[in-house]
Formats: sequence, structure tokens, C-alpha cells
Amino acid sequence: MFRRTFWFTAGAAAGVWATTKVNRKLKKLTPESLAAQAANKAIDAGHRLKDFALDVRDGMVERESELGEALGLNHHPDAELPAQRRFAVIENHSDKNKTKYLENTKFSYNRNEDH
Repeated sequence: MFRRTFWFTAGAAAGVWATTKVNRKLKKLTPESLAAQAANKAIDAGHRLKDFALDVRDGMVERESELGEALGLNHHPDAELPAQRRFAVIENHSDKNKTKYLENTKFSYNRNEDH
């Protein structure tokens, strides 16, 4: 009699366990649940992508500062900058109003010509 009671209880417990498992799996496969899972995974992927971008940016800043130190770009000299250059404009004062044309030349004005 105890054997029958044991096996009956074991079978009932296995049935309840199996039913619970199946119901949980079915709830996970509903459209709402699948949409929520996809949204959660997308959010997680976005966080991982943001962390990666921040790591890359930090690495870029660090490498830029290393290159700046190696090239001496971060060094600020105490001396002032030299004065700005001035360009001398050469003018022909004798022919101020007279336009000069090149006549009798064997070259064309068009630089794009190949002949």
C-alpha cells in the first residue's frame, strides 16, 4: 500500500512539475513576451555599444595627448608669436590705366589645351 501511495505521489508531483514548465515556456512564447525580450536585448546592446564608444573616445583622447607630447604640441612657449608677414605688391605705375595684351604670341591663353 505504501508503494502505491509513493508512486501516486511521485507521478502527481511529476505531472505538476511538467505542467508548470510547459506553461512557463508557453508564456515566454507569446507575442508580448517576445517583444519585451527583444526590447530588453536591444537596450542591453545599446548600453554595450555606448560603453564601447566611450572606451574608444577615451582611447582616442589618451593617444592624442601621447602624440601631442611626442611632437611637442602641448608645449606652450613663453615667447610671443612672430609678427605677421606683409606681402609687397609690385605695381607698374607707368601703365596704370593701360591694359596690356599679349599680341603676336605663339601660345594660347587656354591652359587646358593639349596641343
